[in-house]
Amino acid sequence: MGELRLMKGNEAVAEAAIRAGCDGYFGYPITPQSEVMEYLMAEKPYERTGMVVLQAESETASINMLYGGAGTGKMVMTSSSSPGISLMQEGISYMAGAELPAVIVNITRGGPGLGTIQPSQADYFQAVKGGGHGDYKMLVLAPSSVQEMCDHVKLAFDKAFEYRTPVMILSDGAIGQMMEKVVLFDQIPRRTDEEVIKQCPWASTGRPKTRNHNIITSLDLDPAGQERVNLKLQAKYKLMEKNEVLYEEIQCEDADYLFVAFGLSARICQKALDLARAKGIKVGLFRPITLFPFPAIEVSNVGNRVKGILVVEMNAGQMIEDVKLSVGCKVKIEHYGRFGGIIPSPDEVVNALEQQIIGGKS
Repeated sequence: MGELRLMKGNEAVAEAAIRAGCDGYFGYPITPQSEVMEYLMAEKPYERTGMVVLQAESETASINMLYGGAGTGKMVMTSSSSPGISLMQEGISYMAGAELPAVIVNITRGGPGLGTIQPSQADYFQAVKGGGHGDYKMLVLAPSSVQEMCDHVKLAFDKAFEYRTPVMILSDGAIGQMMEKVVLFDQIPRRTDEEVIKQCPWASTGRPKTRNHNIITSLDLDPAGQERVNLKLQAKYKLMEKNEVLYEEIQCEDADYLFVAFGLSARICQKALDLARAKGIKVGLFRPITLFPFPAIEVSNVGNRVKGILVVEMNAGQMIEDVKLSVGCKVKIEHYGRFGGIIPSPDEVVNALEQQIIGGKS
């Protein structure tokens, strides 16, 4: 049994990074995720584990520091919120192209533009479809609790190194700021330089006489060479789709209708589910935990057994496109969302189900 604490979601991310054996955090303050860096600065992890914490001069600088750290095989992480993540997109694409492992945390806020500092889920497309240039993907995790904010950091580091890819934790300002009980996992020692060299033979760690230079780059001016890079990446993403799908089903066995939601919206739908069933409406909840890879087969298996699906998101309708592609056109699928940092209530979600799915016209 790990240590039990009452923590904010952002604090849980920071503590989990220390305990996961992270070597370096490079970031820049922006609401509503600034507590990640503030917690790390106050905790002084260098004295605990040797972990470096550095405030960069900008989000652009921090993502390039991540590139450098990851290129040496180190476990590195950054966090930001929507506009800051936008500034990182070029660097994220470089890291994906160079196959560098890192963890990127997006505590999403409302947009577009500077928008608001309240929570949103409008960064789904940016995270899941590859917000930068080129044909790349990231493994994207969507926690719905402070406990998962903690657990997903360790998982993200594990998968980042397994697949040599950036991994994003996509959360929002509400989960980042809310306080819940968290069971913290035990400290994992940081790897020694010898362990890094052994575990990351691809990294830039100094060239012994026994091998050629390790070159960390995403540049290949030969079209055939760049195509080979892309084919290798696409094969890796297919492997992720096969092996890394995570999801949760709640009361789907006898459901006539289905909520599909991730993150904070899924928490709201859990209460909406109880309210609907109290009214005699048999509804279930399907929660994708990995947004890429999206649980397409799994949501299709459930979705094609029900009369209608309401996709609940705090945006104009983004994940609904993946739901429709997965389930097809035999089932009625509608979207309900709020914007600008407004969090829908469970009653609103039940009313939307009744109006748009049950009582709505096909």
